[in-house]
Formats: sequence, structure tokens, C-alpha cells
Amino acid sequence: MIDSYKHKGLRKQLIETLKSKGISDENVLRAIEKIPRHFFLDSTFQNHAYEDKAFPIGSGQTISQPYTVAFQSELLQIKKRDKVLEVGTGSGYQACVLLELGAIVYTIERQRNLFMKTKNFLPSIAYQPKMFFGDGYKGLPAFAPFDKIIVTAGAPDIPDMLLEQLKPGGIMVIPVGASDVQHMISITKNLQGEIIRREHGTFRFVPLLENKADDK
Repeated sequence: MIDSYKHKGLRKQLIETLKSKGISDENVLRAIEKIPRHFFLDSTFQNHAYEDKAFPIGSGQTISQPYTVAFQSELLQIKKRDKVLEVGTGSGYQACVLLELGAIVYTIERQRNLFMKTKNFLPSIAYQPKMFFGDGYKGLPAFAPFDKIIVTAGAPDIPDMLLEQLKPGGIMVIPVGASDVQHMISITKNLQGEIIRREHGTFRFVPLLENKADDK
């Protein structure tokens, strides 16, 4: 795998695109500029890796549009050593952004083939989140609570089990909607355990499926 000067130049152009769309968190922008997104894509799409688009990665899943990754990451307000749960590992790209931001990342994937592929791939490019195969709707109660939770699939509602695993003072970012278009929601749990919910526009995600872990 080669990360050439051309690739690095294309990432710089991508950063300018993200800035023009309103992304302003310099830590998020630096993280995205550092990570070779073309490593995460099938060779069919590698020439387009630094376009602001989502691409298929197999198992009916996608690698999210860079703007979406940046937007969700910015909403999380990651601090160094934050303990973060990611629901929907996918290609592992979002997890790598979180690691670059200094988070301790726990990530769960329900598609066995995708889980195994990503688990083998990420250490080869020096990223090692704590990876789990299972039902993201249930989170990882054995490792809770989490400072931050990010969901990278469209949920018909906000899973109660994930809310329970969010630490007081924590933030969850989740796309919510029963159709193929979701509202990006940020949820803050204050120190008294009360939930404050904010909406941040519409996005498109593959669906988050409840009670589902696919061994195929």
C-alpha cells in the first residue's frame, strides 16, 4: 500500500472542500488529512477516494462520505483519552479518525465478514481500536460507561441500552429516522442524567438493525 505525494495532495484538497462545507474543528481536519482513505476502498474506487462521496465496501455497507465523518466527529467534541463506543465499525475509517483525535475506541460490527476483514486490516496500517463482533443496538455494557457514543447507521429510534451506557456529561451522535433519510441527532446527558437532544440536518445511512449479528 502506497501513500504517495499525489494522495497527500488530494487529501489537502479534500480538507479545503470540508472547510467550505462548514467543518471548522482543526483537530478533525488534521485527522482526516493524515489518514489514507484510499487504503479503505476496493481498487475499483481508489481513484475516487478523495471525492466527498460514500462508496460500497461489501456486505451491503458503505464507507461514509468524508463530510459525514467530519460532521459526526466534530459533534462528538472528542478530548484526549475519551472512551468512545462506535456502533458500526464498517471499513474502520471512522474509528481511525477517532483514534487520531486521541480517543480510546471500542467499536462493534454486526457483519462477520466485514468484522474479520477490518480486524485484520487495521493493525496493518498501525491502528488498533478494541473491536467486537455483535449487535450494536445492545452496545457493550461490560465496558460501559462511555464518554462518547457514535452510531454510524440509521436507527429508527434511539436505543435505550445505548443511552444507559452514556456517562453523565457525555455526548451521543446518532442518525435517527425510519426512512432512507435520517436526522442527525446529538444527545447530551447532563450530570443529573437528564437528556438534551439537538437536531443537525438530514443525512443518509444504511440501516441499524436490532437483534442482528450476521455470521455469514
